[in-house]
Amino acid sequence: MKNLRLAIGSAALSLASCATAPEPAPQPQPAPVSLAVPPPAERKVAPPPPPAPVAAPRRCDAAVTFQNEEVFAFMKSELTQAARARLDRDVVAKLAGCASVEAVVIEGHTDRMGSHRYNQKLSERRAESVKAYLVSKGSDSDKIETLGMGKTVPAKFCPDIKKRAELIACLAPNRRTIVSIKGPGR
Repeated sequence: MKNLRLAIGSAALSLASCATAPEPAPQPQPAPVSLAVPPPAERKVAPPPPPAPVAAPRRCDAAVTFQNEEVFAFMKSELTQAARARLDRDVVAKLAGCASVEAVVIEGHTDRMGSHRYNQKLSERRAESVKAYLVSKGSDSDKIETLGMGKTVPAKFCPDIKKRAELIACLAPNRRTIVSIKGPGR
């Protein structure tokens, strides 16, 4: 019993010391760990709309081919009446619709009949005939360039024709001029 008293007394003392002992002061809270804070999200601004497309300036570019007997008779460089009417309708009228003319290029062509030298000269005369006509209608001669292509760029081949008259008729598309116009429109 003595041991029991001693045990109770010790326990009572322990309890009494617990009741009277001040509670330990609370430990200070550790400072919060600061995480890298991203900057406030930048406000996304939509890019301005692209400018309205500007309409491409109108052009008065054109290429007109005059061929067959419409322009030149066989071995000739003088313009026919039909050629003049078509030049008025398809070239002179087109030139009038240009704000300015940058260039007019006239190519003269021939068929394969005749020598290379003869055809070269004939094609040059044909191109010059068209130029002279356009200048007579008010075109600036400094803006017109003529080229003689001779028989180097055929539009049609007629390999199997033996009779001269038939060959001349078959090769008619090669006897031509091509008028190319470049310039801004109105």
